Amino acid sequence: MKKTKKGLSILIACALTISCLPMTIVKADDSIAATTTTTTTTTTTTTGAAVLVSSGGFVSRDGNKFKVDGHDFYFSGSNNYYLPYAPNYMVDDVFADAKAIGTKVMRTWGFLDGVSACDVILQSNLGVYSEDGFKHFDYVVKKAQESGMKLVIPFVNNWTDFGGMDQYVKWTGASKHDDFYTNEACKTAYKNYITHFLNRTNSLTGVKYKDDPTIMTWELGNEPRCSTDTTGNTIYNWSVEMSKYVKSIDSNHLVALGDEGFFKRDGATYNWDYNYSGGAGVDWERLVAIPTIDYGTYHLYPDGWGKTVEWGTQWIKDHIDAANAVNKPSVLEEYGIKSDQVNVYTKWGDTVINNGGAGLMPWMLSGIGFDNRELYPDYDGFRILYPSKTADVFAANAKVMGDKSAGSTILEGDVNGDSKVDILDYIALQKYISDWSSSINKQNADMNKDTRINTADLFALRKIILDI
Repeated sequence: MKKTKKGLSILIACALTISCLPMTIVKADDSIAATTTTTTTTTTTTTGAAVLVSSGGFVSRDGNKFKVDGHDFYFSGSNNYYLPYAPNYMVDDVFADAKAIGTKVMRTWGFLDGVSACDVILQSNLGVYSEDGFKHFDYVVKKAQESGMKLVIPFVNNWTDFGGMDQYVKWTGASKHDDFYTNEACKTAYKNYITHFLNRTNSLTGVKYKDDPTIMTWELGNEPRCSTDTTGNTIYNWSVEMSKYVKSIDSNHLVALGDEGFFKRDGATYNWDYNYSGGAGVDWERLVAIPTIDYGTYHLYPDGWGKTVEWGTQWIKDHIDAANAVNKPSVLEEYGIKSDQVNVYTKWGDTVINNGGAGLMPWMLSGIGFDNRELYPDYDGFRILYPSKTADVFAANAKVMGDKSAGSTILEGDVNGDSKVDILDYIALQKYISDWSSSINKQNADMNKDTRINTADLFALRKIILDI
């Protein structure tokens, strides 16, 4: 008969009792098989209820890597702008296709400012926030969580689509687009919107956005530019102020700028290339070094920029290298090309992966249209549909990135990621089962490999610890 140490048995029994989970009482001289089980109730979970492995904890940054649940997090993601105002069947369709491809992160707009889309609006007037509009967004967050995906959400658009910075300028009586970054009324209004967004309690889950690990990143904007200040100082100062503001309210989530990645380097060296010489008022290397900016984003559209595919490949390498120089991750978070897509997307995906990029997110995945019959129109020539040969490229990227992430797993049972298995892992797993928002290494915690985390895994982990 296998005997266990009395002290360890008492620790485990006490740990079970504290959280009121199904409790297995182990006497000092009892074998693992000869146990009696007493089940009690809990106010946070149903006894025996399972938590899907895919609904991970908060994404964090560790140097130039992302981490989630104790392991590295590399990802292939996607973009879709219409999720916040589309009917639920369109949202469901996009997430179903994204899941089939292997998408881990979805980027979608967190703004509808002064302009409604399909009768949905988030901010109808300055400081007036639509409850009905935010209920639509609640559904997007819930659906992402159910699909095992993270969300990247920018707060405002540089462009006039869906209101954007110009709407704030209009509301506050400022004179031009770039006043958005310096006008105090604009900045206050923008901060008020952020405050409302972060403190929003999801009507479907009961979880505040700032407390929801479904969300990976808050972005200060979508493609911010400031052409009136090519020194880069205006956007830099604004980014410092606003990223600090977001972090002051929400310490759980990552913050990024959401910019296109324009460099401000020596113009002559780069033949005065607009993308490298600060023409958009963006100084990417300076911005990514801001302490409260967690990682760098960059976009890639050779058709609109008058560039070649080869130029785009070098653009990717330059951003990965520049981010590595300040020990931060970089994400190719928007990219598209209108011809030879399969070959070009394969080349660019390989470039990101082989050079250590943290993530890639093509523009854009869409599905069924508003009539629930025809496909959503291909307005810009970059539409991605599933199934398709193009989608196959992104599915292949997703598998490679997933394998890289899984490869960082250390040890079965190492729930807390400290490279050993002991009572602390048992307590961490127990806490997770009673509070799904806590962070653990789910791959290591799924002891019975059924892709779910529940008390069966807790019992399996107990056996390992007692056998040590």
